[in-house]
Amino acid sequence: MYFTDRGIEELEERRGDEEVSFAWLADRLRAFVDANPDFETPIERLATFLARDDDEIDD
Repeated sequence: MYFTDRGIEELEERRGDEEVSFAWLADRLRAFVDANPDFETPIERLATFLARDDDEIDD
């Protein structure tokens, strides 16, 4: 288990029944980067990963 799995599990436990829009997610990611500019590159990579078609993901 990666350390980040705990955060993912907490997200699922707290908000697993909610539905959100990609606009909401993009807004939250922007707010996170504004508050934590050192994480700009990982967030950009995550957003790019989420934006791409499953067929485009390299294994």
